[in-house]
Amino acid sequence: MQDTQLLNEGLALMGLGMGFVFVFLTVLVITTTLMSRVIGRFFPEPAPPGSPSVAGRSVPAADEDVMAAISVAVHRHRQRHRH
Repeated sequence: MQDTQLLNEGLALMGLGMGFVFVFLTVLVITTTLMSRVIGRFFPEPAPPGSPSVAGRSVPAADEDVMAAISVAVHRHRQRHRH
């Protein structure tokens, strides 16, 4: 066997292997996506009890207190570390 023929067979084998892996991964991604959609459609995740709806979203007072504390902390940090 000549070197060029051996090199051509090696490249053909490499292309075949890479093509097989590409096709397998593409089929895997498509199958996973379809399974996710099917599961999401037939078995939706239930909303936790007591959670506000998206349209009527309200911010509890505890969250407002936390946001105020964070704002004060950021303000003080920026005052101390001015250049």
